[in-house]
Order: sequence, then structure tokens, then C-alpha cells
Amino acid sequence: MRDLQTLLENNRAWAEEIKAQDPEFFPTLARQQSPSYLWIGCSDSRMPATHLVGLKPGELFVHRNVANVVVHTDFNCLSVIQFAVDVLRIEHIIVCGHYGCGGVQAAMGNLKLGLIDNWLRHVQDVMHCHQTLLSKVDDEGQRLDRLCELNVIAQVLNVGRTTVVQNAWERGQEVAVHGLIYSLDDGLLRDLQIRIANRDELSAAKEEPVAVSS
Repeated sequence: MRDLQTLLENNRAWAEEIKAQDPEFFPTLARQQSPSYLWIGCSDSRMPATHLVGLKPGELFVHRNVANVVVHTDFNCLSVIQFAVDVLRIEHIIVCGHYGCGGVQAAMGNLKLGLIDNWLRHVQDVMHCHQTLLSKVDDEGQRLDRLCELNVIAQVLNVGRTTVVQNAWERGQEVAVHGLIYSLDDGLLRDLQIRIANRDELSAAKEEPVAVSS
């Protein structure tokens, strides 16, 4: 079994490099965090949130789970959203999925993987809701990518429906929820053109993705 020595050495090298560039970085960071963004992403190891958007530690509050799902019974996710909105006063919540997502693929193929099957039922709900649209996509890879997009959009709407975000809008706090998707092939984020910042926009939001630029 491999130990953690390599990770610890990498950490020391990273910390020394940061201190050499900015001696006050860690003392400043330790005093507070003031991110403007909450990132809800997939647990996939190929999606390092802060690296993707070029932000530093302290600038992005992060929650990740398999297939970037937001469920109203998941108190872990809801607690993160509540802390981000009510305490950190973030202005933007980003739901970010990625093409070729293994969790979405497992849901689409109805694979039997164990306990996680229960979690992926939420993605299957999205798939069943859009069965007609998905059935028109002949290529399996493209159908998977479309379901990845649809899943992000569904989770954006779920974020907007939480009591935390609803209450923030009610008291006039500015919080916008966005949907992005990441391509492992080229490292680029794509905007799914869904942004909701109040109840009216939530009611008017479409659940089908628009065409995104390649």
C-alpha cells in the first residue's frame, strides 16, 4: 500500500512556493474567506474546480458529489448552500457538470453498481423526464452528452427551488444560479445559457439545453 509521503512532500513544496511569491498569503487567508462564488460540481478527479476557473484558495466555495446532483433531502448539499448564501453572502452559484460523466453514464445505462444506484436515480428521473428529446439522438455518445447537459439544467432549477435561495430572493439578496459544463477533451467550460436570479426567472426557465459552442 502506498503511503502519503509524496502528497506531504508536494504540499510542502507548494506552500514554500506560495510563501516565496507572497509572504502574507497564508496569514491573510487564515483570517477570512470571502468568495463570491459557490461551485457545485462532480466529484470526478479530473475536475479541479479552482484550477478550471483560475481562482486562488479562498475565492471559490466548493461542494462536489457524484454527477453534481442537488436533492432537497441532501442536508450536506443544502447546508453548503445555506452557509454560502447566508453567511458568506456569495453572489453566484454555479452548477457545473462535465461531458462523459461516469455517473450520468451509469444512470443512462441502468448499471447496477451498488449503493450509488439509489443516488443516480435522481439522474434517471431527469432522463425519463426528457425521454422524447433523448430518443431523437441516435449517437450514444451525443445522447450521453445531452443528458449531461440536461442534468446540469435540472440541478440549476433545483438550486433555485431550495428554501435557502428562495428566502434570499425574498429578502432582496442578489444571488444568481448558473449552469456550466466542462469538456475533458479541450479543458473548456461552456455556458448552458441558463441563469436564474429571481422567482420569475425560475418560473420562466426552460429545462432543455440550448446549443452550446464547440
